[in-house]
Amino acid sequence: MDKEAIRQQIVATANRRYATKKYDPTKHISEADWQTILEAGRLSPSSFGYEPWRFLLINNQQIRDDIRPFAWGAVNSLNGADKILIILARTDVTYDSDYVKDLVENIKGKHYSPTSAPSQHFKNFQERDLKLDSDRARFDWTSKQTYIAMANMMTAAAELDIDSCPIEGFNYAQMNDYLASKGFMDPTKWRVSVLVSFGYRDQPIKPKVRQPLSDIYQELN
Repeated sequence: MDKEAIRQQIVATANRRYATKKYDPTKHISEADWQTILEAGRLSPSSFGYEPWRFLLINNQQIRDDIRPFAWGAVNSLNGADKILIILARTDVTYDSDYVKDLVENIKGKHYSPTSAPSQHFKNFQERDLKLDSDRARFDWTSKQTYIAMANMMTAAAELDIDSCPIEGFNYAQMNDYLASKGFMDPTKWRVSVLVSFGYRDQPIKPKVRQPLSDIYQELN
């Protein structure tokens, strides 16, 4: 495929992606396609490469029924989407946390010390540059990063002619309490960031209406 064909494919995929409100419950995503979508999320970039996310797939009807009363924005997805993914964001990503130590040593295969130059650089970045001085502030920071992973998964799905919908319409406190009460997450380390559904639409894709590029793009010279 030449460069121009690639450009056209990228734009076509962006137009193909549509926030699906009505799914066909009889259609299912193949395991190969689903693993590809998950891999697109897993390989997403994150600040300092610390991957502050976790993906929870709702795999049974009881959980869908349980969250329905406080997930008003997910009702259409709950009724027909093949996959509903809950994306968690960590609240304990700090230079001296057990999580960072484990990731640096056991995933990245590097030496870890809280007094090392990389650790102190990360500490200054969080505390001086971003002013991350609370669990909530750190959650807000990591939650932004989960949206990168979600966007990559949604784009990958569109490439595979699979539909998706990002979902923020739910009561966050109730969702957090539910997941914690079921033992699906440790509330001292995780909070719900966003939901996203995947499946096959049962509605036409509407042409995208967006602001012109000239209204949102500026070159600084």
